[in-house]
Amino acid sequence: MAYKISDECINCGACESECPSEAISEADGKRTIDAEKCVSCGSCSSACPVGAISEE
Repeated sequence: MAYKISDECINCGACESECPSEAISEADGKRTIDAEKCVSCGSCSSACPVGAISEE
């Protein structure tokens, strides 16, 4: 299972701060999830205030 961040992301950083595996980073004003680091725990999805993170 993998997660993705949609265009609805408001770049607040809540997901990045909750990620236990440090799989989320910011570049060029967008957050991205490194699938190789992601442990599929769902913490990022739960932390997102706008629901911009979902399972692929």
